[in-house]
Amino acid sequence: MAEEYPIALQVLGSALRSVAQEMHAAIVRSASSPNITERRDCSTGLFGADAIMLVQADSIPVHLGAMPAAVEAVIAAGIAPDEAWILNDPFTGGTHLPDITIVSAIAPLGEPVLCFAVSRAHHSDVGGMSPGSMPARSRDLLQEGLVIPPVALIRDGRIDERLMAILLANTRTPVERIGDLRAQIAAHRLAEQRITGLVSRHGRGQIEVAGQAMVAYAQRRTRAAIAALPDGRYVASDVLEGDGTTDRDLAIVATVTIDGERLLVDFTGSASEGAGNLNCPISVTRSAVYFVVRLATDPDIPASGGAFSPVEVIASAGSIVNASPGRAVVGGNVETSSRIVDVVMAALAQATDLPASGQGTMNNLTIGGVGASGPFTYYETIGGGQGASPAADGPSGVHVAMSNTLNTPVESLETAYPLRVERYALRPQTGGRGAHRGGDGVERVIRVLIDAEASIISERRRHRPPGRAGGEDGALGENLVNGEVVSAKWSGALQAGDEITIRTPGGGGYGRPEEGA
Repeated sequence: MAEEYPIALQVLGSALRSVAQEMHAAIVRSASSPNITERRDCSTGLFGADAIMLVQADSIPVHLGAMPAAVEAVIAAGIAPDEAWILNDPFTGGTHLPDITIVSAIAPLGEPVLCFAVSRAHHSDVGGMSPGSMPARSRDLLQEGLVIPPVALIRDGRIDERLMAILLANTRTPVERIGDLRAQIAAHRLAEQRITGLVSRHGRGQIEVAGQAMVAYAQRRTRAAIAALPDGRYVASDVLEGDGTTDRDLAIVATVTIDGERLLVDFTGSASEGAGNLNCPISVTRSAVYFVVRLATDPDIPASGGAFSPVEVIASAGSIVNASPGRAVVGGNVETSSRIVDVVMAALAQATDLPASGQGTMNNLTIGGVGASGPFTYYETIGGGQGASPAADGPSGVHVAMSNTLNTPVESLETAYPLRVERYALRPQTGGRGAHRGGDGVERVIRVLIDAEASIISERRRHRPPGRAGGEDGALGENLVNGEVVSAKWSGALQAGDEITIRTPGGGGYGRPEEGA
């Protein structure tokens, strides 16, 4: 179809992409939590009946690359036409427990399943040992929240209210959770309407062929882009700064092999899984690799299963990048995935021009307690410096790599929670110097107005984000409570009036400083 009817492919492909984008917009506009309505911490996509991704909305990389595992899991569990299933188990298609995924099987006009609509949203509390379900000190998966295996949420057009009652009984903020879950459900009903309309206008066969052609097109372009890279074996390594149970550095090693149109990433030599929560499910590891491959090839290639198929990932079972079921993983999804990006980028930078490392962390901050209007859980990832590239300085104060969220505006944060933002500003000169300078980090100071619990999961507090091609490293980040420095992984009780300060890292510079203008 791409060769014979290129215009039809573009029209139908754009129509499918618009369904995914409209799903995303529906969630953002109708959810309850600022985490989704303001930060837009949610993702959507459409998959073929064979579980291959057709299209995705422009949203969160760590969500999207791991979505195929969720579709495969619900198919294996027996999803039927016109049903919607829910899950969050990181070892059965999820990422970490706060990311709740819904998969619906769309079967227009009473025919067999044509495609699956998928949404994944970060819910700011799903139970567990601390408010916000992002505990810095978790030691197993159950401490991080309620584990939801693939299970039917909607059958015959009706929500299973008993299942919904179980979900809401296991969160500190049930009113907010029901609002966010119903926003996801509404997005799936919207997708069903839109897909049914496309089938009515163009016919099921045309939609199927268009989807297959889009996947094949992405595969051809990705193979061609990989083939244009020099064949070879490229190795890089970096470390994580402990996992909350140990301060020992944990190595991540990547060997990238380019052989014609194929690209292999082998993580042999990486640290074993640990007692803390930086363990990474294999689906998240693959997601990080796919993200870097898109950067190193052609980011304009349509994001689909075809763009991923020429890429193979090898990760030893029981390693920090392929954790065993039951391990704590809440930090692996956000921090280990970020370091995987840094390492694979450093390896591929030996074959092609790629930017210097960005801040290399999501700077996860969670605060929860009980205010005058009831329980609250605030969660945010905080932006920092992006690495400079061969062509330009790195941007400042942005979310980097596997995060693509926005910040929570001060006005929204202070309206929704018993918190006050005392300072929010860039950290000048924290980007690494170079021919092109890395972006600057930020400082965010938050005062709690009531007694609360807090948790921080962060990185790059000990090892600076590396520069590239002679560029200098970015500045370290820093966490403080009432002006006293605390560790990269910290949790504790706060009293009304206490302050938490998060200073985020700068990005690495690119090229020798004397080569700049």
